[in-house]
Amino acid sequence: MDLVFEHDPRGETFTRITRGDGVVLGLSSYSREFRVPHDLAHAAVERSLGLSGGIFGCIAAGGVFDNMTVLQGKPRHDARARSRRVLKAASGTIAVAESLVGVRHRAVEHRRRPPFAAAREAWGVVRAEPHPFGDAEIRGAVELLAELVEVWTGRPEPLEFQWPSRLRAG
Repeated sequence: MDLVFEHDPRGETFTRITRGDGVVLGLSSYSREFRVPHDLAHAAVERSLGLSGGIFGCIAAGGVFDNMTVLQGKPRHDARARSRRVLKAASGTIAVAESLVGVRHRAVEHRRRPPFAAAREAWGVVRAEPHPFGDAEIRGAVELLAELVEVWTGRPEPLEFQWPSRLRAG
């Protein structure tokens, strides 16, 4: 799946998503108060941590969120039902993704060091099992997001981002 993050003239972010089935979707982001676009944070952190059931893994599997629009292509005949199934099955994982992304988003937004303790604490709020990511994964996700944000803020051109086909919600 190809993601293209575009600067919106209103100061927002618009993400153009080209799925493997040829459907092109648009996703508007409402995070103008932040230097780090929230959807870019999701893409970077979810890919870095291998979260297949996060926002972009759900989209890759056919999920469509309410704030998305079809820009090109013809969705499958059962696209709405499929989307509902994907999003329902991944609802718990989406909550985990929001938690994990939020911690890293704040660290990059405020130019702080990798939030090791905060990441573990955020995980514990949504899951009972032990935190599955080590310091290297936490650091890697923060570093990738920080690099992408520097590119994003340093130029007006769109930022292209590849989503791995292996990261699809089940």
